[in-house]
Amino acid sequence: MATLLKAFSSATLAKTCRNSTNFRVSGSGFPSFLPKEVEKIKDPYARKLAQRIERIPVKTSFSENSILSSCVKPSKQNEKHPLVLLHGFDSSCLEWRYTYPLLEEAGMEAWAVDILGWGFSDLGVLPPCNVTSKREHLYQLWKSYIGRPMILVGPSLGAAVAIDFAVNHPEAVEKLVLIDASVYTEGTGKLSTLPKIIAYAGVSLLKSVPLRLYANYLCFDGISFNSAIDWTSIGRLHCLFPWWEDATVDFMISGGYNVSQQIQQIKQETLIIWGENDQIISNTLAMRLNTELQNSSLHQIPNAGHLPHVEKPDSVSNLIANFVREGKFTEKISAYK
Repeated sequence: MATLLKAFSSATLAKTCRNSTNFRVSGSGFPSFLPKEVEKIKDPYARKLAQRIERIPVKTSFSENSILSSCVKPSKQNEKHPLVLLHGFDSSCLEWRYTYPLLEEAGMEAWAVDILGWGFSDLGVLPPCNVTSKREHLYQLWKSYIGRPMILVGPSLGAAVAIDFAVNHPEAVEKLVLIDASVYTEGTGKLSTLPKIIAYAGVSLLKSVPLRLYANYLCFDGISFNSAIDWTSIGRLHCLFPWWEDATVDFMISGGYNVSQQIQQIKQETLIIWGENDQIISNTLAMRLNTELQNSSLHQIPNAGHLPHVEKPDSVSNLIANFVREGKFTEKISAYK
């Protein structure tokens, strides 16, 4: 959340259907429920992962109908504890376009799951998208389709989602991996007090190309203009759904995540991964998090910014795979620049 809220806050202050459960594929190879703009994306890794996105029904207490929830399901189930990959604020499973295939190559059983309110789920029923509903949705998805203690991986705001979930459902979480964790912010702050009409006007900025482009330059430790343009298209693809603004405003005015007091309650073994050149969240907070967690190890990745699983997928996948299997940390040189 830190990346886009930082960009969003700057811009704000300056300016002060449903589909069936069947998995249908279009002629281009993409699921028919994805916005048609997916066909314009050039990144072959994003295109390939997008072709694997499915919607699965998840029943919750806060929605009369099951929510068709988007995720990438594993191609194999051979790990005692599956990996469940979350994503950051207002993002999607496409964040894992480079790291996901490497985890599969390493033999991991990996799920890339879209957090309720973001990603490519069908939210035509307009469910609440506050912290409580996000937690229940993830729990019901886990209970219905995974059902075994998991290694829960949370980058950026996804780390707050992971901590909140692990505290409330410890039986479902074997280990945690937190990547450039946004866990010390006090929710959405003053944005939660905005009148709805202003909140909607502000949220519309979040899907604008200039703001997303700016966020990419903040987020990554060196990025070419062509990559920034294409990554902007990838990052805002889910914003093109008609329910996106409602879901985002609902989360914003609900207050968001405030998990700083929950950190010391975490008992699971935790791997902290941090980009050494993170311009969004200071490395001093990585040290603080490592100190406050009861059972954690910290590994920093050189020449990486706020989302090292995008910039340095070889390093991140290797760290995660070794953590899952042996608890050892070795690093490969990233092939992605």
